[in-house]
Amino acid sequence: MTAVAARVLRRLVERGETLAVAESLTGGMVAAELTSVPGASRSFRGSVTAYATSLKHDVLGVDGLLLAERGAVDPDVARAMATGVRLTLGADWGVSTTGVAGPEPQDGKPVGTVYVAVSGPGGVQKVAELRLNGERADIRRESVRSLLELLSGELGDNARAQDTEQNGGN
Repeated sequence: MTAVAARVLRRLVERGETLAVAESLTGGMVAAELTSVPGASRSFRGSVTAYATSLKHDVLGVDGLLLAERGAVDPDVARAMATGVRLTLGADWGVSTTGVAGPEPQDGKPVGTVYVAVSGPGGVQKVAELRLNGERADIRRESVRSLLELLSGELGDNARAQDTEQNGGN
């Protein structure tokens, strides 16, 4: 996973852009993964671990009515968290995680329901719904990996890697 984090950070530096992270179920794991890469401070602005639903509203600006009607485990909440952290921390890109790692369902959603989101320049908004299996630790780890891959794709890394493979490398 560190390789994906390094790729994301390298791409952000190349683009002269910054990143902020909002986390719920991952509890700081995304930020930890990013900051494990030497030189992360060149593009990583910071993170907000909004584990409590009220913090999603109070700190990240997620609409209170949306939270009341749908709960914290919702694609629109994930999108709003990514946008909120981007604005709050003054970054070009914002990403977020929200979901149910277990052991019990939450907001009427089964364990393994996760939403990861990216908010970026020019109105970029992307949300992915994950249906994950496994233990709590597995769900949290896979959420981090999936979020970093989603961001990597939005930064253009996946398309470039696929193009290189199709054209014989280099």
